[in-house]
Amino acid sequence: MTEIALLPGVSEAYVRDRMAQAGGDEIASGKFAHPESSAALAANAFGWFVERPWVLPAVPGMAVAGRVNRVEIEYCARFPWSQGTHPWLDAAAFTDTYLIGIESKRFEPFRDSKTVRFSAAYDRPVWGENMGRYSALRDALRDGTASYLHLDAAQLVKHAYGLVTDARRQKLRPHLFYIFAEPIERAGRHISAEDRARHRAEMIDFRERVAGDEVSFTFASYREWLAGASGSAVDHAAELVRTFSL
Repeated sequence: MTEIALLPGVSEAYVRDRMAQAGGDEIASGKFAHPESSAALAANAFGWFVERPWVLPAVPGMAVAGRVNRVEIEYCARFPWSQGTHPWLDAAAFTDTYLIGIESKRFEPFRDSKTVRFSAAYDRPVWGENMGRYSALRDALRDGTASYLHLDAAQLVKHAYGLVTDARRQKLRPHLFYIFAEPIERAGRHISAEDRARHRAEMIDFRERVAGDEVSFTFASYREWLAGASGSAVDHAAELVRTFSL
């Protein structure tokens, strides 16, 4: 069995089970153990809260959502059809009124080229009347009138579609939370302050484009989010910052 490094308090059995359900062979392929693994950061960050969801730090910039009563990693927010692939978010948090889908990024904004692929299925009139801004951004990404260098906006739109569908099934309000690391170097190469600032500017642009739609959107760095840790979560937050150089 491939070994994986997890922080104290994170269940290995749970992480292995969720990763297996999500597919992608993250653990057996060795991707999870790679020094740049985003999956390892998200699993360690949010996996610790699976057994203690009530101490999950609040989502910065989000209206009061209530006490968190459940946390999952590798959460599938299914579209309103059975065929094809469905969005997998890095984590999800549940309150009595909200489904909060969490998308985590580490080095990807400064490493991967962003592609835009929306099949004709995304044009189906199934998202509801209050998702028009996401759909307008979908179309702008598709025709090139909107583009981002660091932000994977197409992925976020797909996540929003999955969340709005899944939240309605559960009679909850959907929220999309984008959380990110801000590394200063990768593989010995400097990541400029300009690139990090541009990444943030793209998040602001995305937020402004979709503001008012059914899926609300906020973002924060890991450090900003972990600053809200309290009680037993404080030590976990410190260990995350140390281990992953956040």
